[in-house]
Amino acid sequence: LDMEFSGLHSTALQNNEPSLFDSPAERYVKARQSVQRFTLVQLGLAIFSKENSNKYVVHSYNFFLFPSTLGIRDVEFTLSASSIQFLSHYGFDYNKFLKDGIPYMNEVQEEILRQHLLAGTWKVCSTNYADRDVLKKAIDEVTSWIVAAKEEDTMILQDLNGNHMLEVQLVLREALEDVWTEPLGDKKVMVKKVSPKHRQLLENSSYDHCQEKLILLSARGFTNLFQILVKAKKPLVGHNMLMDLMHLHDKFYRPLPESYEEFKRNIHNLFPIIIDTKTVIKSVQKKYLFPRVSSLLEIYEVLCSSNLNPKGPPCPVIDLVSGCSRYAEKKSPHEAGYDAFICGSVLLMSAHLLLCRSTDDAVEAEPSFSQYLTVLAEHVNKVNFIRGGVSSINFSGEDAPCHHPPALVVHVRGWPELTERQIYQEFKAHCRFDVRRLSKNQFILLSNKYKQVRLVLRDYRHHPHLQVSVYRHWRHSPSVNCLLQISGIVALWSLLAFALGGNRSC
Repeated sequence: LDMEFSGLHSTALQNNEPSLFDSPAERYVKARQSVQRFTLVQLGLAIFSKENSNKYVVHSYNFFLFPSTLGIRDVEFTLSASSIQFLSHYGFDYNKFLKDGIPYMNEVQEEILRQHLLAGTWKVCSTNYADRDVLKKAIDEVTSWIVAAKEEDTMILQDLNGNHMLEVQLVLREALEDVWTEPLGDKKVMVKKVSPKHRQLLENSSYDHCQEKLILLSARGFTNLFQILVKAKKPLVGHNMLMDLMHLHDKFYRPLPESYEEFKRNIHNLFPIIIDTKTVIKSVQKKYLFPRVSSLLEIYEVLCSSNLNPKGPPCPVIDLVSGCSRYAEKKSPHEAGYDAFICGSVLLMSAHLLLCRSTDDAVEAEPSFSQYLTVLAEHVNKVNFIRGGVSSINFSGEDAPCHHPPALVVHVRGWPELTERQIYQEFKAHCRFDVRRLSKNQFILLSNKYKQVRLVLRDYRHHPHLQVSVYRHWRHSPSVNCLLQISGIVALWSLLAFALGGNRSC
């Protein structure tokens, strides 16, 4: 699975940037706000099927998505200029996204639409001029035609696509009691003049293409496929997939809950087996001589190199079916369908590498996928957590704490009213430290690189205004200092009381 979004982290929200200080729950709150503002623009799905003992056949799909406009409420979302520019650089087709994007909705939106359909308060929420023009043109054609038409006469409306096919039929049926409509396919709708009695019979028949269940089916769009994926309970594989999972939950299942733990439970119930290739590769990089590459495509190319291929049984053969052969012939980075294919391939190749190097016993010439899952067991349901208090989010248990380099505390002398931003700029040349104010003249620095921490401690040893030392909770924590001060006061009063009490007794 892979996704492309209209934006990642909202700059309109204060303190929304990911930070090494973030706990998983704090990061979830930040990411939740961004997910609610942005939308999915493209979703890639690659289905790997084991054809024989050592061959996997791949069907890779690329879906352009657009929020459903069928219903009582319009959907608003934000575009990030940097994300739009990034996707444009890789040839993203915005016309296809806007004009032909497959609709989708979550359970809450579907229930609202269902209630309005039952109450008869449904309406087309298309507000753009292009949609209005299509509907107006269709209504004008039918109202002009029906004046002279006889019962059972028909006409054809053409060049309708997407939701227009359904919207035109619903609008015409609501406006005119003596017409009947049927979709013909190929962007065409047939309009027939009928008597009100005949119309009533047709509405109650199984041939009605505008039944409530069919309207909901159309409005759900891609959500129907999402529900099939949930029922299948197959391993779901992604790369750095926290935001992917949050968008899956928000757009196709239910609005993201406020509770981080509830989000984890929901995702685990939907997809009991999740594998993040970023987490797997981080483990491979620690165990073996694996180059420090970061992008998914670079990882794939390294795994394909002869240097890393194990001497044991050959890697599984991965074949794209003929309809997806473009991905075998040409690289298409940041096209969701291509990245999904690369992601699944990385999983198989890295699992094969781990299997061959994790045992002294001979590995079967043609390992099964269950063997790959066994060797990947420690990574199952562990989703990579970028720059934070844990290394990964565990969707089937407790999150394990991350082992960062020690925090540093900066004590400022003779340099009044320094801000966190100014401290960040001061140390930026050495490393990207995350900064948080500890007290009026003290700041905490966090880094994920031991080397940079050592350099800062060395280079700022004799700085005239900034004293840098390793953070010690018992020494630097304001709460501990406050407790010590209170304890000192209580001890002093106790000593005075004892002394005074002793004098009186003498």
